[in-house]
Formats: sequence, C-alpha cells, structure tokens
Amino acid sequence: MAKKKSEISVEERLKTLYQLQTTLSAIDEKRALRGELPLEVQDLEDEIAGLKTRVEHIEGDIADFQQAVAQKQGEIAEAEESVERYKKQLDEVRNNREYDTLTKEIEFQSLEIELCNKKIKEANVKVEDKKRELAHTNDLIADRQQALAEKRNELEEIMQETREEEEVLKASCASARTHATVSASSTCSATLAVAASTRFRHSVSSTSRCTRRLSCANTAVVS
Repeated sequence: MAKKKSEISVEERLKTLYQLQTTLSAIDEKRALRGELPLEVQDLEDEIAGLKTRVEHIEGDIADFQQAVAQKQGEIAEAEESVERYKKQLDEVRNNREYDTLTKEIEFQSLEIELCNKKIKEANVKVEDKKRELAHTNDLIADRQQALAEKRNELEEIMQETREEEEVLKASCASARTHATVSASSTCSATLAVAASTRFRHSVSSTSRCTRRLSCANTAVVS
C-alpha cells in the first residue's frame, strides 16, 4: 500500500514539475516580447551621453580659438602703435644708423602684424569648422533623443501589456514550486516509512530467530 502511495506522489510531482516548467517558459515568452528594446534604450542613452561630452569639448576648442584671436588682435594693436611711434621718430633721426634701426623695427613690427593676421585667419577658419561640427553634433543629439523617447514609450507600452500577465504567471510559478516541494517531501516521507517498516520487520525476524535458537539450546541442556 505504501509503495502505491509513493508511486502516486512521484507522478503528482512530475506533473507539478511539468506545470512549473511550462509556467517559466510562459514568463520567458512574455519577457521575449520586449526583444532588444532595453538594450537599444541603453545604447541610445550611452550615445547621447557621449555626444554631450563631445559638445563640451567642441565648445572648449571654440573658446580657446576665440581667446587666441583676441590675443593676436591685442598684439596687432601693440605692433601698430610701435610702427606709428617709429615712423614719427624717423623725422627726428640724425644719422643713417638711427634711420636703419628704426626702419628695421618698422619692418619687423609690420611682419608681426602680418603673422598675427594670418594666425587670426586660421583660428577663425577653425572656429567656423568647430561651429559646424557643433551644430551637426547638436542635431545628432536631438535625433537620438527623439529616438530614445520613442523607444522608451514602446518599451513602456510592452511592459504595461505584459506586466499584469507576468505577475499572474509568477504567482502561479510560486504556487507550483511550493506544491513541488510538498510533493517531494511527501515522497521522501513515504520512502522513509517503507524503509523503517522494512528495518522493523528485519529486526522482528532476527529476534524470532534468536528466540528459537535459545529454546533449542535449553531443550538440549534439559535432555
């Protein structure tokens, strides 16, 4: 009778395990409906963060170039003042040596002005390039932010649709696990009962044999 009960418990346990596996598979299917959306959302968030960092670097480069332009413009102003001063001094020279010195200074300052203007022109070109890069990056950020908002809404809709169903499946899964544990415990108890009964029968049988042996021994002594 105990053996039959154990077999029934094992059968019930297998059914429960099958139900548990089916429920877990259903949960996986609900989660699979989300697809790659969570990863896509994370990728977009990372990309936007990287683009914003690029914007900061570009803006820093523009500020550096503009500062360099302002510095060169200051150097030009100083050089132009020097040129005007040296030209006035030409009217007061007393010999060729002073004249040559002032002429060389004027020439040198004029070259400095040309060099500064060249540097300013190059810096302005770089500023314009950086501004175009900045505008393009900002456009990318706007595009990615729009895509991110769409992906988040899509993910939220899917999660909203599957959340309630998933919660029901989780509850069913928890119930199946509990039932599987109880079934396993019942099976184990039945097995232990059979084992205990077997050991008891072996013990009684052994005691009977010992009693018979003692009885025979006593009969022999009396004889």
